[in-house]
Amino acid sequence: MTLYLASRSPRRYDLLKGLGVKFTVLPTDVDEGMQSLESAEDYVSRLARNKAAVGLDILAGRGESGALVIGSDTAVVVDRGILGKPSDRDDFIRMMEQLSGRAHDVVTAVAIASHDLVEVEVVTSRVVFAEVTPEHIRAYWKTGEPVDKAGGYAVQGLASVFIKRIEGSYSAIVGLPLRETAQLLTRRGVEVWNGALMSV
Repeated sequence: MTLYLASRSPRRYDLLKGLGVKFTVLPTDVDEGMQSLESAEDYVSRLARNKAAVGLDILAGRGESGALVIGSDTAVVVDRGILGKPSDRDDFIRMMEQLSGRAHDVVTAVAIASHDLVEVEVVTSRVVFAEVTPEHIRAYWKTGEPVDKAGGYAVQGLASVFIKRIEGSYSAIVGLPLRETAQLLTRRGVEVWNGALMSV
């Protein structure tokens, strides 16, 4: 069965590659706007589903059936609000001031879709930031790393120096919960690590 990753994210690509599965990147575009009264869990679940569904539509247009498509989305949640990708420097500074010296949640959904079935898993992890000075905030922005990151930071990048503690799934914070993804793939008959995984 052919496997596709409906994402342009190099982070998700690297994570999925680490599971030892063969797949093809299939970039998709979906509306990432939130719906009224939508929780973070429902939001990322809907976007993950939509990305996978759009991928299936693209493949159907090519006459390809029988494929599996993975979609995923991540949201940073603080004070019950979702922090998306910063629109500009001021937006980024506002985000970092909200995150500094406190804990926040990172909610990630992964969806695996075929023409007859869509399965979704949602994982919530917690990240605790140290106090981040205005000087460090400005310096971090200048690196360019925050521009395309939910919440304005990359846990696996330079922002790791701001992080005091992580509770939950590191891979989910980066962008793809590997345990849950491996379980979903295994249930669909996709061998992970050449079939050596997922008795746990």
